[in-house]
Amino acid sequence: MARMALQAVKVKTPTSITGTKLRGEGFTLVEIVAAITVVGLILAIAVPQSIKFYESMQFRAAVRETVTLLNSARHAALARGVSQDVLIAPHEGWVRFGDEVATFDREVELAVHSAKEVNRDSLGVIRFYPDGGASGGGVDIQRPNGDVIAIAVDWLVGRVTVGSDSDTPRRGAS
Repeated sequence: MARMALQAVKVKTPTSITGTKLRGEGFTLVEIVAAITVVGLILAIAVPQSIKFYESMQFRAAVRETVTLLNSARHAALARGVSQDVLIAPHEGWVRFGDEVATFDREVELAVHSAKEVNRDSLGVIRFYPDGGASGGGVDIQRPNGDVIAIAVDWLVGRVTVGSDSDTPRRGAS
């Protein structure tokens, strides 16, 4: 019978103490916890910022839509030869021309400046005339952070302009 020679073999087991790691065995618990912590920190910063960005995009879109509605009413009055009204409901947060409506979040405050003669109940009205003029006035849109966008309608030529509260000097300021 043939004799088998016994040979001593050293076996290393990977542990977190020795730091030895065999290839293809995966990640240690410490590495996984560190990766999850980093991802959690990134999400904690990114999610609130993305929500603010989304709300800002919605606000800007509603302001653009309001300007578009005013300009559409102006052009419709000129093209059709009939006065066109844009309705503004400051307490309900919407601006309407025909079937089109621009809506604002509850936190956004609307203020309408319009001629008393054309207003209807609790609605402000900006009227555009077929000769190119308008009843004049405007809409102030205030965000929760205090920023104000002022949309003005010139009574003489019906031009719609947009500005912010930083564009115009405050009352009482010298």
